[in-house]
Parts: sequence; structure tokens; C-alpha cells
Amino acid sequence: MRAVVVTKQGNPVTPNIRFQKDWPDLPPPRAGWVNVRALASAFNHMDLWVGMGIPGLNLTYPRVSGCDCCGIVDSVGLGVDPTWVGRKVIINAATRVPDAARPGDPPGTTLAPNYELIGEHHNGMFAEFFSIPAENLAAMPDGIDPVEGAAFGLCSLTAYSMIATKARLVAGQSVLITGIGGGVATSALAIAKHFSCPVAVTSRHQWKLDKAKTLGADLCVLDSGQDWSKEVRAWTNKRGVDLAVDSSGKATHLNCIKSLARGGCYVTPGCTSGPDATTDLARIFWNQLRIMGSTMGSNDEFKEVAALFAAGKLKPVVDQVFAVADAQQAYARLEAAEQFGKIVLKW
Repeated sequence: MRAVVVTKQGNPVTPNIRFQKDWPDLPPPRAGWVNVRALASAFNHMDLWVGMGIPGLNLTYPRVSGCDCCGIVDSVGLGVDPTWVGRKVIINAATRVPDAARPGDPPGTTLAPNYELIGEHHNGMFAEFFSIPAENLAAMPDGIDPVEGAAFGLCSLTAYSMIATKARLVAGQSVLITGIGGGVATSALAIAKHFSCPVAVTSRHQWKLDKAKTLGADLCVLDSGQDWSKEVRAWTNKRGVDLAVDSSGKATHLNCIKSLARGGCYVTPGCTSGPDATTDLARIFWNQLRIMGSTMGSNDEFKEVAALFAAGKLKPVVDQVFAVADAQQAYARLEAAEQFGKIVLKW
């Protein structure tokens, strides 16, 4: 079958990407799983980590990345409802989300020790066919654009889990989102506006701020390395924002902490600018801030946010669509951080 293959580990990733027409075909799906035929697949920053190698994870190469897809169920394993065959679906890439990791954790938590992802721990969705547990499917109406379906999944789940579950955002609270343009950031903007919240965004690029403005951003801050927290606090009449969503990390963390209101919440799903951030513990304890990390989300959260997409209440931002044979160009765009929204491969 056709697949986009990471031939070996390396940094940069793009030179090691090959489109192949002879990747091994899938076997029939195992019990409880289905095989899906891809219509469109979308990129995440995870695909670069897989290409570079993930510390503590013994990845072998060549391998297929990809954690997001919209496709058609092609076949089902033992115990799976056969009416799934032929249905259009989007995917939750988490393959094992079993019982609680420890007492007090809800079932389905991503804290579980054997939590794994298609596209990270296993060959992924940058292939013509892939396997996934049936419980990880969300059925989509026939009219859903496969490109938008592929672009929606992982980033929207990540943003929804941060905003709706962990931060418990309510209408009218103010939100700060750093690094607007990436998939999680653009999804967070859409979800925050769905909650009827005013949103401030930051970027190092004016053109990304201009695009964010058209999507509903209320304050757009050009980040040139300055202390932009003063601008954010001025926007809130010096009160500070209720929630900071920060996927950048080192370059933006301290400004986020300084931008928060008393009792505010800082949540991070990643650290693209580096993990070793400078913080301010005095502000954290004095202002009683909540500092939270977040990784993807539960299957229940996936069903909730997928239902909003299917109903037309949320829509992903698509940056650019590439033919699958041009996957190396797509990787290059991702690696150069040139995108605003999701980069998608069409099969």
C-alpha cells in the first residue's frame, strides 16, 4: 500500500521522508479493532518528534508517523459491530486508555502507564490503511469534508481537554493563547470563542496575528521578545487573564504567569521553544495560580468535541493541503513553522 515513511531518525526530519507505494499491506484487524482507509491525514508537531526520536522511547525505523485522519472503515475485527464498515470516521489516536492509573483517577485518563498513540508508539495514519480500536472512532456525517475531519482530531481534543475539563472555563472569562498559528493554538481560539470568551493571542509574526483577528481574536500581541504581559494586563484593566494556554514553553512561560489574574490558571500541552522555562514562584503562591500540564484527552472528551464538530459548532483551521506524493514538502512546511492551522495530506 502507499505510505509516507520516515526512513531513519534525524534532525532535520524532512530529508528522511519518502513516499512509498510498496509499504506492507495490513493484516485483517484483530478483535475489537478496525482497519480504516485514509481519505486525508493531518500533521502534528508529534510527527517531528517521531522523526527526530523521542527520549525514552525506543523507536525503530523505517516507520510511519501520523496521529490524525479522516477515513472510511474498511473492515472490522471480531466483536465489532459490522455496520461500521463504510462509515466515515475521525480518530482518537490513543490506543490504550484502560483503568485508572492510581486511586482517584477517572477511567480513561491519559495518566495510565500503558497509554499509547497510533503514530508515535505504533505505525500511524500517514498510510493508505491503518488499524485502530473501534472505541476510538467517531462517526461523521457523509457531508463532512475529509480534509477538515483530518485537521480536527488531536489538536481539538487537546485544546478541549485543557479548556473545558482542566481549566473549567466559563463564558465571559478571559483567555490568553501564545504562539497562535499552530494546531493546538488555533483550536484553543475556536473553543474559547465557542464558550463566548474574550481572547488575546501572541505571535512573532504579524501575518499570523492578522489571520487570528479574522477568527475572532480580541487582542493580538506581536511578540518580539519584550515583556508583553503589561499589554495583556492593560487589556483586562490590569486584572489579568483567567486562563493562559501556552504550548511554547521557555520563550513565553514567564510572561504568561505575569499576565494571569489572581486565581488564574496556566495550562501547557507542550514546550516547542524548550522545557527549561524561568518562572515566578512568588506570583504563583501569592496569586494562588493553578499550574497544569495536559496531554491529549480522554475518549469521553473526544466524543464530546467530535459531536461539536459534526454539528457544525466547531471548525478547524486548515493551512495547506498537499497530495500524499508531495509529503516531503508538507514536512518541510511544518518543520519551518510556516503554517497557520493544520497541514493536511490528501489520499
